Amino acid sequence: MSVENSIHRENPALDPDRAEVTAWLPAILQISDSAFPTGGYAHSLGFESLAASGHLPNEAALLNFLRSHTIPAITHTDLPLVRAAHAAARNQNLPALLEIDALAGAMKLTYELRTASLRTGRQRLAALKHVCPDQVLLTFEQACRSDPRIGHHTVVWGIACSAAPIHAALTAWFCQSLAGICLAAPKFMRLGQEGAQRVLAACLTSAAASIDHAMTIALDDAGWFDPVLDLASMQHEIADGRLFIS
Repeated sequence: MSVENSIHRENPALDPDRAEVTAWLPAILQISDSAFPTGGYAHSLGFESLAASGHLPNEAALLNFLRSHTIPAITHTDLPLVRAAHAAARNQNLPALLEIDALAGAMKLTYELRTASLRTGRQRLAALKHVCPDQVLLTFEQACRSDPRIGHHTVVWGIACSAAPIHAALTAWFCQSLAGICLAAPKFMRLGQEGAQRVLAACLTSAAASIDHAMTIALDDAGWFDPVLDLASMQHEIADGRLFIS
């Protein structure tokens, strides 16, 4: 190792690559944490009904469902929306953000999933306003106050992560989306916390391929038809008893 490399290794502030990372990484770790107040813990996103109907009898079934249904939906729907919102936020383009937000809402076919997207997005936005505000975020928050249909989670995420590289923003969304389901899983099925973490770890091996593919999907081509979760969400909405809001 050269003397120069040794100095950089011992003094991260002298390494421009590491300095660039430290500028955005702590913030994205904070907002990705389950402790960040979005209310996401109250949502199963239709999985409670799937488990109740016998579709998720064990750990292997949950992993198979996430790989077969959830990850493709994230890849083709959520990630293109986050990517578009990230770009619009960097360009300080509020009209584009509002168009993307309307599209995000239109892609949520059921009442519960659409409402969950708005609730978690708007709660995240309310927290971000006080924790790490910037001009684009505050302008978008003002638009949300004038219209209760504005503030979907993918768009708020894109705005919140706009200081980070796009691949970091997409990776964080991919991870936190699956982590939320795995965090809820022990409450709606026979699965321990270690089992939930095994499922999550197995799913995260798909992150790079999912994100690379999502980067090639034009926003006009975004979307994924897979009615299984939509039907589960509809069943959950009229269920007599339930643990989760969605």
